[in-house]
Amino acid sequence: MIDPHQLPDNVLTTQLKRVVNWSRRNSLWPMPFATACCGIELMATASSRYDLARFGAEAMRFSPRQSDLMIVAGRVGIKMMPVLQHIYQQMAEPKWVISMGACASTGGVFDAYATIQGIDQFMPVDVYVPGCPPRPETLIEGIMALQRKIDEDGIPNGRRRGLALEIEPSYNPRPQPLTVGGIPMTNRQ
Repeated sequence: MIDPHQLPDNVLTTQLKRVVNWSRRNSLWPMPFATACCGIELMATASSRYDLARFGAEAMRFSPRQSDLMIVAGRVGIKMMPVLQHIYQQMAEPKWVISMGACASTGGVFDAYATIQGIDQFMPVDVYVPGCPPRPETLIEGIMALQRKIDEDGIPNGRRRGLALEIEPSYNPRPQPLTVGGIPMTNRQ
């Protein structure tokens, strides 16, 4: 066994999971899914006044394959949920989700059949950021809470499990009509 006191001064020892989690927590790449007033607060969080770059999360990516943090900000309609689930499935592992605002977390004031009453029914949510809309400082606190959670995790050994509340959409979209030169095949003579 190596005695740590016998090592030279320029050698640092640590655990692999600490290095991996340190790099993950300080290089979050958010995928914003902003639909309403919470989206404005999300944009303000990345501005120079609040400077999300201090926490390593300034690289907003609009491609799910380059993101590891999804921030769902605002209300989500029932017709948007399959798109949101598809984007979530395309994100690289490990991935995290922040539900920002009352609408994404519980449906907010939109208690209607067309509004999802909490995205946690469809995907695992790691951090809930309260407010209507939440202030940028609250979102920063949510990102810091996620960073603390990442520090506590070990190296992931498999895919994350959902909350077992996943609901499939009850409608089947019609297939797109075939066109040739912009003219539908059914209308051709």
